Amino acid sequence: MTKLKGLLKAGRLEAGCDEAGRGCLAGPVFAAAVILPANFRSPLLNDSKQITESNRLALRLLIEKKAIAWAVGVVTHEEIDAINILQASFLAMHRAVDQLPTKPEILLIDGNRFKAYKDIPHQCEIKGDGRIKSIAAASILAKTYRDEYMEKLAQEYPHYHWQQNKGYPTKSHRSAIKEHGISPYHRKTFRLLPG
Repeated sequence: MTKLKGLLKAGRLEAGCDEAGRGCLAGPVFAAAVILPANFRSPLLNDSKQITESNRLALRLLIEKKAIAWAVGVVTHEEIDAINILQASFLAMHRAVDQLPTKPEILLIDGNRFKAYKDIPHQCEIKGDGRIKSIAAASILAKTYRDEYMEKLAQEYPHYHWQQNKGYPTKSHRSAIKEHGISPYHRKTFRLLPG
C-alpha cells in the first residue's frame, strides 16, 4: 500500500476535503473536511475506493475519534439539478468546512478545481485521496456517510438496488429505471439511460 503524506507543511492546520457521489444518477453528493493531527497513523488509510467496506467503517471511527476536527456537508439531488454537479461538489465541500469547529489555515482539495472558500486559501491535489492523509480521511467520511444514506433510501425504493450500487450507473440500476421509471431521488439533469 502506498505511504500517504501527513502534513504538507509542519505545524499547519490543514483540512483535507473530498466528495462522494459525483457520478451517481440518484441521491445527494456528500463531502467531508478533516483536520488530522500530525501524528495520525493507520496502516489501513487510503483512498476510500481502494479499501473494503469494513475497513472504511473502522477507519471512520478512528478518524472521528482522533481528528482535530471533522465535518460532513450535503447537497441534495434537487440542488444538483439546479446548479450542476461540479458546483454542487464545491458547495458540499464549503458546507463541510462551514461546520468545522476549528478553522483550518489551508484547504487541501482532492482534484484539479475548486471554488475559493471565504478567506481560507486552498490547494488542489490531483489524486490527493491516494497521496495525502487528510484527503484520504475526508474521502472515507464522505463515502461512508453517503453509502449509509443510500442504504436507507434503498429500503424505500428497493427495486433500484441502491444498497449495492449506491446510486451509481450500474447495469441493474439502469434496467430498474427502464422498468420502473425514475424515483423522486433521481437527478433529472443526468443522462439516466444510455441513448
